[in-house]
Order: sequence, then structure tokens, then C-alpha cells
Amino acid sequence: SEHRARSSGHTHARTHAHTRQRRRRAAAMRNKAAVAAVAVEMHAGLASEGGSKLGMIISYVDSLPSGQEKGLFYALDLGGTNFRVLRVQLGGKEGRVVKQECEEISIPAHLMTGTSQELFDFIAAALAKFVSSEGEDFHLLEGRQRELGFTFSFPVKQSSIASGTLIKWTKGFSIDETVGADVVAELSSALDRQGLDMKVTALVNDTIGTLAGGRYDDSDVVAAVILGTGTNAAYVERANAIPKWHGLLPKSGDMVINMEWGNFRSSHLPLTEFDQALDAESLNPGEQIYEKLISGMYLGEIVRRVLLKMTEEASLFGDDIPPKLKIPFILRTPHMSMMHHDTSPDLRTVGAKLKDVLGIQGTSLKTRRLVVAVCDIVAKRGARLAAAGIHGVLKKLGRDIPSSDKHRTVIAMDGGLYEHYTIFSETLESTLREMLGEEVSSSVVIKLANDGSGIGAALLAAAHSQYLEAEV
Repeated sequence: SEHRARSSGHTHARTHAHTRQRRRRAAAMRNKAAVAAVAVEMHAGLASEGGSKLGMIISYVDSLPSGQEKGLFYALDLGGTNFRVLRVQLGGKEGRVVKQECEEISIPAHLMTGTSQELFDFIAAALAKFVSSEGEDFHLLEGRQRELGFTFSFPVKQSSIASGTLIKWTKGFSIDETVGADVVAELSSALDRQGLDMKVTALVNDTIGTLAGGRYDDSDVVAAVILGTGTNAAYVERANAIPKWHGLLPKSGDMVINMEWGNFRSSHLPLTEFDQALDAESLNPGEQIYEKLISGMYLGEIVRRVLLKMTEEASLFGDDIPPKLKIPFILRTPHMSMMHHDTSPDLRTVGAKLKDVLGIQGTSLKTRRLVVAVCDIVAKRGARLAAAGIHGVLKKLGRDIPSSDKHRTVIAMDGGLYEHYTIFSETLESTLREMLGEEVSSSVVIKLANDGSGIGAALLAAAHSQYLEAEV
């Protein structure tokens, strides 16, 4: 009987191993299909407006910084309830970034729902004050106007490198009269009212700013990905591979595409009942499906929903449902990350977080282990799907196959989720390696481009300076 028990134990372990292998294989197949779907949607989005779930927005950025840029440039980064102003002195190939200064200003709540003029006047006044504190180390070349790169992280329909109309406000802003208006014209009028002689030479979003900052540091950067509260990607496309582009082909032959990839969706994305419920109850049902699976805004919320279901159906935290567990978005991704990274033998951090955030006391070690297992599944799924998106971009660029030229392919990465959630970023990288294979992945590099978007806007102002033609 002892022998029987032993052999049944072996059989049990074997069955478990087979199930694990089968699941892994199924997940890998699904990821492969998602990669192909991303590449197909990219092609469709480049072919025609609205042809794809991906925005594939033409950014009008046709030259990225080369490292040769010289002079004094400003940036304004408006992405939420705070904005940043920045100045940078560029010294060309040798000097690079000679000096930079930056200041963060928060926008009073009443201006987020007031009038367009009040908002832009407030921003312009802060910018004028910042310019007035310009020290001796910064110098504008003789006879030049100050130039500004404007990072505006709201949906915009761009019509040139320095103009674009606001499609809709997000992130708590609601000023109806700005919708449909050219945000560069609004800012320029406000600068005039301040008596500030400054020209906006580049309007970009934060992902393109990250791409520019990344390219300035490393000429092999071909794409930028943001994995933070939200997610997006931008990359450098050949202009002649964009059927919907009807203008003259740019001198560089290149065009930066803002993918707006958070809106990607496909039958190959593994949506569960938890994802479907989260989407149905969100402010934008049916939109940003990919973002809802992989970004920092949502991972903690998916974990909360799973734990609630486990409590309702299997009394995970005892017979009564903890009231706080029913509150949407109470469990944030940083809490989840801290629990997931807990290596103490009694999972002390997990216990403390459950108590502090959800008001759940006296959990057993077994329960805490289950909580960590849920974090693990949700985080790793998100990371693998993010890797599939990156792989899809590489596939579209033809950089997912071995090549003889051994060229590096660098992806500039920004965002708190990638930077601070170690298990997430490690899983993303190992999945990408696994999917691309040893030979290709040895030349693919993911590089943290911390806070690229601020300096990126200043660098893009330099790369599109009104004085460039004069110098050639």
C-alpha cells in the first residue's frame, strides 16, 4: 500500500507538471497570436484613418534629435494636474546637455473646469516667471527668439509639427470651449498677453517626448513605450510605408507614429469575467481594453475583484465580506507590488497591507500565500501581454528575425510600473527573450529612459527649430 501511495503521488505530480506545461504552451500560443494581431492592426491603422483599433496617429515629427543640437530651448510638459517647465542649454556633439533646470507647478482645481483663457493664462504666467529667472549659464544666440517644445498629453488631432486641435479632455479636466481648438494657438495667445517673446516649435505627446529623449542618448532607439498609470507606444516608421500620408515625403524619409496602443483589442487577448466587469463599470466601456489588462491604473483593481469573488464563494477572509474589499480601486498597484515582493517567511508585508488597506486582520499564512499567488498571476499576465505588444512593433519593423547586420534595437521605456514593479519588468523582459529567441534577443535592449518626456520636448523644439534651415 505504501508503494501504491508513492506511485499515485508520482502520477499526481506528473499530471500537475503536464497541466502546467499545457497551460504554458497555450499561453505562449495565445501570446504569439496577439503579436501577429498587433502587427496586422498597425498595418491597417497606417493604411486609413479609423482603419484600426490602434490610433496610428501621424505625429509630424520627421526628425529626431541627433545630438548635434545647440542653443537654449524650453519645454512645457502638461500631462495632468501638474505641469513642468524646463530649460536646457545644448552644446552640440561635445557639450551635449550643458545645463538644465526644471520646475513643477500644480494647477488649481478651479482652473481645470474654468475657461480656456484662464487656464492658458495661468500656464503662460508661470512660464514667464520661469524665463525671468534664467541665469548667466543660459544664453540665447544673438537675434534669436526663444523656442519651446510643448508636451500635451491629451488626445489631439495634429495637423503639423506645431499645431493640433484638442479632441477631448481627460484626467479631470473639462473645459468645453477648448475642445476643437488649436492648443498651440491658445498657448501662443496667452504668451503674447504675457509679453513673452517665445515660439512653440513642436507639439508632442509624452510617448514621443520619451522617444526623442531616448534617441538623443542612443542613436539605436527605434521605439518608446510608457508603462505607468496608463500605457502607450510610439515608434519610427518609414514615411513611404504610411499609405494614409498624402503630404510630401519628409527629407529624412522617417515619420514618428503615435500608436495609441492602449486601445488595442483582439479576440486573442485573454479577457476573464473580472476584466469584462471592470470594463463594463469603467468610465469608458469598450475602450482602452489593452490598457485595462496591462497598466498600473488597473492591475490592483483586478486583484481586488478576484479576492472579492474568492471571499464571496470560498470565504477567503472568513464568513463576512470585509466592507473595504467592495470599494473599487481601493487596492492600488503599488500595494499589490509590495505584497507581491514580500519575501519574509511569514509574509508580514502582505498581512500589514491587507490590514491597512482593506481592514482585514488576523489572516493565516495560507491565506496570505493565496493573495500573493493572485498578484503573481495578474502581474505576470500583464507583463506577458505588454511583451507581446513590443514584439508586435518589432515584427512590423522587421526586427523580430535574425539579421546579418547585427544592429542593436533599443526600446526607450518610461513609467512607474516598469521602473518600480520588479517582477513585472523582469517577466516582460524574460517573455520577450523567450518569444524572440536567443539570436534576435541578444541585440534587443530595453532601456529605462527616466522622465524622457520633459527634456524630449525641448530636444524636439531644437530638432525642429525655425533656425535650422539658416544653418544648413
